[in-house]
Amino acid sequence: MSVLQSAFLGMIQGLGEFLPISSSGHLLLARLFLGIQTESPAMKMLDILLHIGTLIPVLIVFRKDWIDMILHPVRNKTLLLLVIASVPTLAVYLAAKKLFPAWNGFAVFDSGWFLGTSFLITALFLLLCDRVSFRGNSRGGGRVGILQAVVMGLFQGIGMIPGVSRSGSTILGGVSTGLNRTTAAKFSFMMSAPAIVGSLLMEGKDAVEMGYIQEISLIPSMIGIIVAAVIGYISIRFMLKIIAKVPLSWFALYLAVIGVVYLVLQITGSAAVPPLAVPVPAA
Repeated sequence: MSVLQSAFLGMIQGLGEFLPISSSGHLLLARLFLGIQTESPAMKMLDILLHIGTLIPVLIVFRKDWIDMILHPVRNKTLLLLVIASVPTLAVYLAAKKLFPAWNGFAVFDSGWFLGTSFLITALFLLLCDRVSFRGNSRGGGRVGILQAVVMGLFQGIGMIPGVSRSGSTILGGVSTGLNRTTAAKFSFMMSAPAIVGSLLMEGKDAVEMGYIQEISLIPSMIGIIVAAVIGYISIRFMLKIIAKVPLSWFALYLAVIGVVYLVLQITGSAAVPPLAVPVPAA
């Protein structure tokens, strides 16, 4: 992995984590077209490290919120709501492991066979988000409650599929339960912190046990983390400014185009993308 490739993947992670376009989907897409092995130990470890990069801007942008919820956990219930939101996400993660034991859960999607369909699912989610918002939720519902946290947590679980945007899914979960888009987006971005920490604990443990750390290069990885952090910070600021003003259908159009193109490549048997079929599990 070169420094340039790592920086490029870091940029994709920073953009895709907070713009509703799926960072995991675009990372997988980039690796496929760059000819980088998508399921290698080095790539799995780099994905973990790049998520650390996008955790940094979440802590910086919402630093006042984090400090307040930690110092005043009774008055400020955001920390409790983030924990509540993480429970259904964990339940979806464990359910995937039960459904796809041969692939260790969501790893069944790592080859990219489902990626085009995933992009189209995200496009549909964003169109639904606009439709719900235009019915009135965009100006009301400014407080996150238990219902919103649970529903957004479930949608976050769905967002673990590469190509299904975590932020887009959770924002839809928020507005569908009465939040305005700004409030839903802010809580969605804050939800990424416990999700990333949880992923680090679970995936990081596997990485250490399986020796993935030995497969990673220090300098390229550090560059990727820094780029992901810087671009992630810009992306959060950008989305918080436009989320209430710009229709998400523009992002949906972009995802629909790349989703359709990807599916066409699969149907025509292009060697650039994996076939549209569940892969055989590794021995």
